Amino acid sequence: MSGQSYALKFDEYGNTREFFVYSSGTGISGNSFINKGTAFSEEERDRLGLTGLFPPAVRNLDKQVENSRGKVEKKVDDIERFIYIRSLFDRNVTLAHALIRSDIARYMSIIYTPTVGLACRHYSSMFRSANGIHFYPGNIDRAEDVLRRFLHRDIRVAVVTDNQGILGIGDQGAGGIAICVGKLMLYTQGAGIAPWHCLPVSLDVGTNNEELLNDDEYLGWRHRRLTGDDYINFVQRFARAFRNVFPNALCQWEDFSKQNAFAIRDAYLHDLISFNDDIQGTGAVALAGILTAMRIKKERLRDQVFLIHGAGAGGIGIAEQIETALCEEGLRVEEARDRILTLDSRGLIIAGMDHLPYKKKFAKNPAGLAWIKDDKDRQLENVVRNTGVTVLIGTSGQAGCFTREVVEAVLAHTDRPVIMPLSNPTAMAEALPEDLYEWTGGRVLIGTGSPFAPVSFGGRTYRVGQCNNVFVFPGVGLGVLASGAREVRPEFFTAAARAVSDFVSQAEMNEGALVPDVTALREVTLKVACAVGECAIRMGVSRPCSFSTFQHNDDPVRLDELIRKMRWEPNYLPLVAM
Repeated sequence: MSGQSYALKFDEYGNTREFFVYSSGTGISGNSFINKGTAFSEEERDRLGLTGLFPPAVRNLDKQVENSRGKVEKKVDDIERFIYIRSLFDRNVTLAHALIRSDIARYMSIIYTPTVGLACRHYSSMFRSANGIHFYPGNIDRAEDVLRRFLHRDIRVAVVTDNQGILGIGDQGAGGIAICVGKLMLYTQGAGIAPWHCLPVSLDVGTNNEELLNDDEYLGWRHRRLTGDDYINFVQRFARAFRNVFPNALCQWEDFSKQNAFAIRDAYLHDLISFNDDIQGTGAVALAGILTAMRIKKERLRDQVFLIHGAGAGGIGIAEQIETALCEEGLRVEEARDRILTLDSRGLIIAGMDHLPYKKKFAKNPAGLAWIKDDKDRQLENVVRNTGVTVLIGTSGQAGCFTREVVEAVLAHTDRPVIMPLSNPTAMAEALPEDLYEWTGGRVLIGTGSPFAPVSFGGRTYRVGQCNNVFVFPGVGLGVLASGAREVRPEFFTAAARAVSDFVSQAEMNEGALVPDVTALREVTLKVACAVGECAIRMGVSRPCSFSTFQHNDDPVRLDELIRKMRWEPNYLPLVAM
């Protein structure tokens, strides 16, 4: 057992059915995966050496959740609520996830956006217990040894960050691991990947955040960021170790700078089972909203003209996903790219100018842009007027840049404009939903990046659908794991987008919603996972699932059964004393 206090016993689907425990007393109550707290029965307390460690009364899981909800609501603000839920997770992961499940819409905003951004900023001062792995130049040479310590947990998903591009607040140094922890909690909530199978990883290559470098309490590697070959070598050492130790696990890259995000995603496309959620998850959920809009409009995707204002990881990720979907509808790559316009801070991206490599494939040939006489003609409103844009997407972080004039310019090309201000947080949204409904006389179809309250206009109430990546990445992960996919293909995300869109009911579309409600997260994730797994089979990249003895044999019906039954539920499991 190599000193481990427990072992996992799986059923044929790879789902944990019980724990074998090799310790007693505080060795059990102090382990967050097997601790039940006051829910330990009298028989368990006697059998496991817990007698006297808890008050006499037994409080079952439902009562524990009720009690915890009351404690959460008594906290003075969301950061205190975050601290409470995280500390609960550190004591008792089953109770923490049962609590979150009890009101996913409420608690997701606490464990993840927007509250987790504050947690990143205050990570060092708030630090209470270790979560995940911190690699830095002092230990990266021992990466394999460090990772092997987690073999007993049967790691299936890792979320890995270099902490540089956090949630619109940039370089947060060691604090970025809070994002990984939050994302993995959503993997558990949506996909049912048990917490012990999840691994947060920080690649601490330093920070250029002066506030952190000058903070005596900062817990990270107190140096400026590695760059160039030093940075590349650091990431390579991690990737090689991860592949060697967990060859069948999924690696999700998270919150890298936009330049590094594309380079790393592409470098390990075939060497690791990996993807970048900021690029591909964002692209898929935006595409899902667009596909729902096409259902409402009864129009084809290939007949639209798309403009993406903001050419970072998310914006180019959306462009890539639209391109993949257009090609699936029969367009050639060149034809698909002709229908996608991208703008950065200098305006429309044009070939022949000095652009970062990841932007170049969507750069437009200036020979076909006679209406551009000087740089001011490349700006948003003029581009919309001259290119027939019908779908306008914002990932720029420029609050209010979708002005009335810009929106009216889109409206001149289509009776039902699709406008998606996706920048987070709310204060950075390119337009407010109530303004968009007013400016278009209620004809607009909206998807947002931040949560917004319903809008009343013209005697109707519209639900504003939030294009949240949580609808995509847990299902992609589950579908990849169940199908045994040996790599993550772009087509997986198109399949995910179609599954998310198909989940939106006619009643929801009548209310103006382009994506499902987050309360349906588990059901949406199931649909996405099945779609992704079946896509892997069709593309010939599936193989036997390494986490289960029940094999799908490339049969979609068996695959769906495996996906359904390998999902963990937040219920206490039996403990077998050894």
